[in-house]
Amino acid sequence: MDSRRKRSLYTNFSCPTITDSKNCLKHGRPNTDFLFWRWKPEGCELPRFNPKAFLDLVRGKKMNFIGDSVARNHMESLLCLLSMEETPKDIYKDADDRNRIWYFREHDFTLSTSWTKFLAKDLPNTDIAIVSAGHWLFRPIYIHRGDETIGCIFCDLPNMTQISLKEGFKLVFSAAFKHINGCHNCKDNLVTLLRTFSPTHFENGTWNTGGACRRTSPFRVNEIDQRSSDMEIRASQIEQLEEIKRNSLKKKFAVLDVTRVMLMRPDGHPNSYGGNKWMKGFNDCTHWCLPGPIDAWSEFLMALLRQLR
Repeated sequence: MDSRRKRSLYTNFSCPTITDSKNCLKHGRPNTDFLFWRWKPEGCELPRFNPKAFLDLVRGKKMNFIGDSVARNHMESLLCLLSMEETPKDIYKDADDRNRIWYFREHDFTLSTSWTKFLAKDLPNTDIAIVSAGHWLFRPIYIHRGDETIGCIFCDLPNMTQISLKEGFKLVFSAAFKHINGCHNCKDNLVTLLRTFSPTHFENGTWNTGGACRRTSPFRVNEIDQRSSDMEIRASQIEQLEEIKRNSLKKKFAVLDVTRVMLMRPDGHPNSYGGNKWMKGFNDCTHWCLPGPIDAWSEFLMALLRQLR
């Protein structure tokens, strides 16, 4: 981690599209040190995000973030970063505000998010799909293969096969990647990026038992558990992606690896500074403040897209 005094390219005043629940400074977060820490890879320099260069890189393309509310969190971070170069047009919002589409006319670039349980949905016409999920699986979930129910995660039911969390992740992502690889309606040159699991930092309880994340500085490398369940989930996700890469003839697959980096950022969540509109009485240690540590994901994304050109 590098704490030299360079904050995000945008502020909660300069980006008008920040979701209220991620606008931590608006809701009274007192410390701002979390804005100045930046990930520094070993042995190389990670360029700071350049919105003009990114828009030139994706000119004429359609990028879709597919997954849960953390995928939406990432898309909104990227949207704020890019809006410092060009103001996008909001061209679609569904009734539940789960699916959004933004258009950057000067670069003919479409940025969208699909908040869905079906990770392989909404792929036709997409050039770059960023697929992610994880927090859905920490609850009773039935696993299906075709029309057959093959088991359940976190279920204690008679005559029902119990599936471990690790095996559940394996089955879910294997099915999603196989569908994408065999998708006949998709573009042949579709690029699919797996964004690995984004950890939570609840302490002294879970989200519904009084857990909170009040830390104001990052963990050091030696303070994180490299064998945590978060890292096991990451390994399971990457294993499925690497397997499909070996069998993919045209479509490209790659990993946008954020798990270890974000394990070090317990200071980056809204906690009690999210307005509590949707989570009254609960702390948010799952999503990330905007601006905040999640902005680094777009730096990783830009570096990865350059490699895949």
